[in-house]
Amino acid sequence: MTNRQLTVLACISVVMATGLGVAAPSAAAARRTVHPGESIQEAVDAARPGDTILVLPGTYHESVHITKSLTLRGSGPTTVITPPAATLPARAESPCAQTGNGICVIGAAEKTVNRVAIRSLTLTGFKKSGIWASRTDRMTVERVTAEKNGTWGIAQERSTRGAFRNNIARDNAESGIFVANTIDREGGATDTLGAVVRNNTLTGNRIGVTVRRVRNLSVNDNALTGNCGGIFVVGDEGEPGAGDMTIRGNRIHDNNKFCRGNTRLPDIQGAGIVLTGAEETLIRSNSIRGNVGASPLSGGILLFKSFVGATNTDNVIKDNEVRGNKPADLANQGTGAGNRFLGNRCETSQPTGMC
Repeated sequence: MTNRQLTVLACISVVMATGLGVAAPSAAAARRTVHPGESIQEAVDAARPGDTILVLPGTYHESVHITKSLTLRGSGPTTVITPPAATLPARAESPCAQTGNGICVIGAAEKTVNRVAIRSLTLTGFKKSGIWASRTDRMTVERVTAEKNGTWGIAQERSTRGAFRNNIARDNAESGIFVANTIDREGGATDTLGAVVRNNTLTGNRIGVTVRRVRNLSVNDNALTGNCGGIFVVGDEGEPGAGDMTIRGNRIHDNNKFCRGNTRLPDIQGAGIVLTGAEETLIRSNSIRGNVGASPLSGGILLFKSFVGATNTDNVIKDNEVRGNKPADLANQGTGAGNRFLGNRCETSQPTGMC
């Protein structure tokens, strides 16, 4: 063996013995299991970023407050989270319980909470929302049932790159799924950086899906029926405007429940897709049938005149199946410019000539 070979072997021996040049192993993510009668919040508090918390079948009477990256996974619809049976003293409640929500995912203005995943569980009966999120990035909600909550089923504000897939939101007092720039002030639309609302089932809500003052997202392949309204895209006079999104492949049938109006909107009944104050939105290849009502918002696809003066501009409504909606399958109200209706299969329109 040459002197050079001996030197190389000696160097390798030193590296192996001392660990020099070898990357230190990263701490492995842990899985924590919550059994019936145990606290989900305690498991969340004890978790490290990246951990998975598995919640076994059962009913858990609590709210859960999340401020770190983790996965919260139930065991399917039989993992049920409901409000506490008895009201705790205010100082003993989690911040999420104090606001009347089921699961809260809350970041800060200077630092979002990232990559939280919520999967395979049911949230029911909360005063506000089943899931409420603010200042998050890449939050995922999948296979969650949110039902009979007092405001929204699943809601998010001030957030980016959210993904809401394969959920059921039913019988919530406001929207089944709600994505907004912010709920407590006016302002231009938030760029969601490609948020996704896909393959969800939305029924019995005031509105199936509301996207309010946001941009750059997709609402695709959802089933919406039995709501007062199907999909609402809401903007105002702020800059940038709401829109730059795709609404495609949705089945929006028989959303004929009646909901009394409020300070923001008139009565809602029989509304398929409504745009108010939206721009550069593509509505394509949706099936919109049997949405019937006598509200100003009734009909198949409606470009509605905004109460605050914002116009619908440069939207494309293309290749949709829009039939049996009343008072019209397609309607274009207001003074917005550049809106195009192309290749839709429909019977009636306001004004006439768009079918």
